[in-house]
Amino acid sequence: MRVTYDPAADAAYIYLTNEQLAPGRDSMPLDPPEGVSAMVVLDWKDGKIVGLEVLDASALLHPDLLAQAARPGQA
Repeated sequence: MRVTYDPAADAAYIYLTNEQLAPGRDSMPLDPPEGVSAMVVLDWKDGKIVGLEVLDASALLHPDLLAQAARPGQA
């Protein structure tokens, strides 16, 4: 698993595979629990979940996860 985080956009992407994610994924927004304001998109490829995009990530993800995430421009 790999995580990237763009603080300017406050968006994180959680990769659930080490394979490069080529175009052609199916994306589906998820419904958050009642009372939670969140935007999470689930990406599928070939019938498998390959990643999650989380907007407003600093409010929804644990700070430890974001601290370890790669930032734009990092290898």
